[in-house]
Amino acid sequence: MAADVDDADIDELRDLVARTSDDSVAHLAVAELADRFSGTLQFGTAGLRGAMAAGPNRMNRAVVIAAAAGLGAFLEAEAAGVPPRVVVGFDARHRSAAFARDTAAVLVAAGAEVRLMPAPGPTPVLAFAVRHLSADAGVMVTASHNPAADNGYKVYLGGRVVAGAGQGAQIIPPYDARIAEEIARVGPAKDVPRAESGWTVLGPEITDEYHAAVATLHDGEPRNRLRIVTTSLHGVGGAAIARVLAEAGFADVVPVEEQAEPDPDFPTVSFPNPEEPGAIDMALALAQDAHANLVIANDPDADRCAVAVFDPQYGTYQGAETAGSQGWRMLHGDEVGMLLGWDAAERAANAGTGGKLACSIVSSRALAAIAARHGLRHATTLTGFKWISRAPGLVFGYEEALGYCVDPEHVRDKDGLSAAVAVAQLANRLAGEGRTLLDRLDDIARACGLHVTGQVSARFEDLARIDTTMTWLRNAPPSVLGGSPVDSVRDLAEGMDGLPPTDGVLLLTADDTRVIVRPSGTEPKVKCYIEVVAPVDPGASADALSAARVAARERLARVQTDLSSVLGL
Repeated sequence: MAADVDDADIDELRDLVARTSDDSVAHLAVAELADRFSGTLQFGTAGLRGAMAAGPNRMNRAVVIAAAAGLGAFLEAEAAGVPPRVVVGFDARHRSAAFARDTAAVLVAAGAEVRLMPAPGPTPVLAFAVRHLSADAGVMVTASHNPAADNGYKVYLGGRVVAGAGQGAQIIPPYDARIAEEIARVGPAKDVPRAESGWTVLGPEITDEYHAAVATLHDGEPRNRLRIVTTSLHGVGGAAIARVLAEAGFADVVPVEEQAEPDPDFPTVSFPNPEEPGAIDMALALAQDAHANLVIANDPDADRCAVAVFDPQYGTYQGAETAGSQGWRMLHGDEVGMLLGWDAAERAANAGTGGKLACSIVSSRALAAIAARHGLRHATTLTGFKWISRAPGLVFGYEEALGYCVDPEHVRDKDGLSAAVAVAQLANRLAGEGRTLLDRLDDIARACGLHVTGQVSARFEDLARIDTTMTWLRNAPPSVLGGSPVDSVRDLAEGMDGLPPTDGVLLLTADDTRVIVRPSGTEPKVKCYIEVVAPVDPGASADALSAARVAARERLARVQTDLSSVLGL
């Protein structure tokens, strides 16, 4: 408490200490204090992320001030006597603005030239600003799609610190360890110098310049009467998604009004993540009522993009009547990756510019087939855009967790706003031919084989169970999954195919089903990524493809059941 800088946090700790003297709640208070002081919230390649509360093992002003001081010391060493330039952004979560201001104050006191974003905004705008302003570093205060209680701290490097394909991307080793070492040297937060002023608050032109960059993606095609429903899930992307779509010529856009304005409590969703069950139900219902053609959902910091379409094959008479029962469904991240990857590959092939498609190891192998089909190179990376965006010659990159980089020249990170424009334009062009995104997926299956993907995941309150689950899998992997023998087991912690070691296990069955099990990098989860592959005749009819998809999904469901049983998820 004596080392802290925030009166509210000090009062919170004082109250916890006082409750240790109350026999009725003492055990709970002691356990809470023990957890909050069990260590320091660790800085790594994901920056910082955790629940907002007082104590060194939580997200609070003291922890943020230490992180900023450590980053400042790292940049001072890198800048060799020239003031480093840092751009700082923040979303609309509780305390984000305060954390951003503390970061600016610490960095200015450390001698940095700091540019502060003018208002809460999307992560892609901050990532754009790092490159556009030739900044040596960028900080984005956000917890992305985490629950309302959380906040986080992403760090980008560029300028004179990182050159080449990694300029403007999030940190990777060894930068994370070097910054963490500097953070560890920082003393009490109250002793860290903080300037009262000296940073520059950017004007609206930085957002205008980002939108001008997105406009370079416009295909110039006439716009059909495509009705698009959008939702920002109470995040900062509401105004931005409306603007990028309007500037791209899409006039019939219907937002989910209840979720359009930023609200750090995310009142209409349990988890503000489009991947979570129920998160985009309001958007699907509106799409059904409004007779829309497409649904686009962003997560709260707008770096992810979810896409939903009407698929008659998903309609059912069982259960309650909902938009989902009528056939509205969210495309899997791999399906959107295939769509955008094929589109980018066609453009690159037609232009004769070459280039590379890249995706994370847990994403579909279809992207490699798409690249080969168009005479392009392909790279498989570790999970996270800090790796994907570093692929030399990148023209498109994605990860199955709804992240897409369609404009690596301007944003070396996933960008849910430019991806929304790319998806809408593709849907528009297909509509002009009397076709849909689902028809294009059929085209890709005929050309590259049918790739059907899915997940099994479990959220753990006891983080020790994550390590236990991974250890058990390594020591006793299943011999059969979905009725097919497991032919290969690879421990990704030992590295594979030139990739750095990472915590994960890859299983490959005789029928070419692939399973990768790994802990989430941002949430207390174990995730199992499943891919079923089936050959398809290049001349297969729509009915034949439909039957093949049904069979593939049945295989996928059997593997999901087996994994849930084997891992006790």
